[in-house]
Amino acid sequence: MRRYTKMFFFIALTFMVITCKQSEDAQKDTMTVGRATLLVDETLTPIIDAQVQVFEARHQGKFHIDSKSESEVIQSLVKDSSSIAILTRSLNEEEMKLFESKKIIPRITPFAKDAIAVISNKNNNDTLITLQDVIAIVQGKSQTKFKGLVFDNPNSSTARFICELAGVKSLPEKNIYSFKTNNEVIKYIAENDGLLGVVGVNYIYDPTPEMQSPVAKVNVLRIQGTDNKYYNPTQNDIAEGKYPLARDLYVVNCQGYAGLGMGFSAFITSEVGQRIILKSGLVPVKVPSRQIRVRSSNQIKNN
Repeated sequence: MRRYTKMFFFIALTFMVITCKQSEDAQKDTMTVGRATLLVDETLTPIIDAQVQVFEARHQGKFHIDSKSESEVIQSLVKDSSSIAILTRSLNEEEMKLFESKKIIPRITPFAKDAIAVISNKNNNDTLITLQDVIAIVQGKSQTKFKGLVFDNPNSSTARFICELAGVKSLPEKNIYSFKTNNEVIKYIAENDGLLGVVGVNYIYDPTPEMQSPVAKVNVLRIQGTDNKYYNPTQNDIAEGKYPLARDLYVVNCQGYAGLGMGFSAFITSEVGQRIILKSGLVPVKVPSRQIRVRSSNQIKNN
């Protein structure tokens, strides 16, 4: 009797474990179904908004977009508040080790190139600037007519990028100003002369309806390249490596299973996702194919 009782408890325990496992698996998202949070570098919000809208229109998966500064995105990713992030850089060695300690191998997928734009008020007639002039302001050695630089956030990817170019660990207090978002920087530069704004180029090329008026009141400056010629952050100049403030964009997926992170990575690098990149003014990692239809002269006449 005791043997049967033990067997009963063993079977019941096994059933409970299997049921719990099935319940846990049911809560996980798949590549096209479920819900997940997408941590997004704030400078990339416009292009990711566009990608998510099309993804959700085609699939049952839903994303909550959480836009933050680069530093905040990395912190949230490491703390497991979310497992999917959109960044302007790959993970560094220290960050990779943190995930390895959790037995997670991040999937890092490049999907586009964008750039940092330097903007000024429309009243500024000089639309040329050297990269060294921008760096000098961050180094506190500015000799230009501009009073300083305006960043979106001292912890943003744009601030980190410029600091790395200037060889400084953080932004100095002198002649440096910051807000919270790229839109706030654009609005401030549109209404104030004498300062330079530093923003993600997607906010200039693909502004929201309420931002079209402020964007029309700023100049995008041409920056001197290594060949001493000046270049705009256009698709062509970014793709050819001529614009000096270009950068790569990545999907960092740390889910560890075939969930929405993998599905979104596949979508954003697909033909559809890359066309969205192309139309937004950024540079896709894969050039979308073009289908050329050849018609006879009789077909043209009939049309």
